[in-house]
Amino acid sequence: MQPGYSLEDIKRPVNQALVEFDKHFRKAMSSKVALLDKITYYLVKTKGKQLRPLMALLSARMFGEINEKSYNAASLVELLHTATLVHDDVVDDSIERRGFFSIKALWKNKIAVLVGDYLLSRGLLTALNNKNFDLLEILSSSVSEMSEGELLQLEKARRLDITEEIYFQIIRQKTASLIRAACVCGAKSNTDDRSALDLVHRFGENIGIAFQIKDDLMDLSNDVTGKPKIADIKEKKMTLPLISALNAAPVPKKNRMISLIRNHNEREESIKEVVSFIHEYKGVDTAQQKMNEYRDNAIQLLKQLPQNDANEALYKLCYFVTERKK
Repeated sequence: MQPGYSLEDIKRPVNQALVEFDKHFRKAMSSKVALLDKITYYLVKTKGKQLRPLMALLSARMFGEINEKSYNAASLVELLHTATLVHDDVVDDSIERRGFFSIKALWKNKIAVLVGDYLLSRGLLTALNNKNFDLLEILSSSVSEMSEGELLQLEKARRLDITEEIYFQIIRQKTASLIRAACVCGAKSNTDDRSALDLVHRFGENIGIAFQIKDDLMDLSNDVTGKPKIADIKEKKMTLPLISALNAAPVPKKNRMISLIRNHNEREESIKEVVSFIHEYKGVDTAQQKMNEYRDNAIQLLKQLPQNDANEALYKLCYFVTERKK
C-alpha cells in the first residue's frame, strides 16, 4: 500500500512562495470599505488547505522559477474559487463552511452575494491590471464550465436520472475545470510549450475528477470529514457511489431507492436504507476503484513532464487528494 503524504511535505518546494502568495492574495482582496475589509479578513482567517494555489505554484515551479505571473495565477484561481464558495453557500443555504460560520450565516444573503461578486471582480482586475490576458481566458472558461456543471446537476437532481456519463460531465465541469485551470495557469507563467501545457491540462483534469469522487466517498465515510454526513443524499445529489449501486441493483430495488431519495430524503430511516443499499451493491468499492484509476492516469501524465522536486510534490499530492479525511 502506498504510504500517505502530509501537506507540509508536499508544500516544501514552494514554502517560501506560499508565504509570498499569501501577501498577494490579501492585497488582491483588500478594500477601503470597512465592512468588506472585515469580511475578506474573515475569509483569509478561515481559509482551507488552498490546494488550488498550491497546484498553480507547483505547476509553475515544474517549468522554472516562480515569478510575478505565477503569483497572479495562484491569486486569480483562489479569488475565483473563494467567490464560488461564497455563492454556493447562498444557493445551498449553508450555515457552515470548513467548520466556521459561512458568510451567508453571519452577514445574510444580500451581503454574501455582493462579496462573491466583489471577489470575482478582483480576480478579473488582477489579470487585467497585470495584462495576463491568457490567464484570464483560461479562468473565464473555467468559471463558465463550473456554472454549467452546477446547473446541470440541479436539473438532474429534480429528475434523478443521472447516468454515469452525465455524472462525469458534471464533475468535469463543476470541480475538475478549476483544478485543471489552476495547473495550466501556473505552468503558463513559465512556458508556452503547447505539448507540455496539454499534458498539464490532462493532469489537472484527471486529478480534479479524482478529487470530486473522493468528496463523494467522504460523504458516506465514518471518518470525521468536516461536513455533515450523507449531505449529498439529503440534497438529492446523484454521486458516483450511488449511481454505481443503482446500476448494479435489480430494477425493483433501484426504483425503491430512487423513490426514497425523491420523496423521503429528510427521513433518517430512509437515508440509512439508502446508505446500506450503496454498500450492499458495492457502490463505494466501484467508486474507489474509478477514483484510483483517475489518480493513476494523473501520475502517468506527470512522468512525461519535467522531473524535479515540484513534479515529485505533485506526485505526492495525487495520493494526498485520494487519501484525505476532509
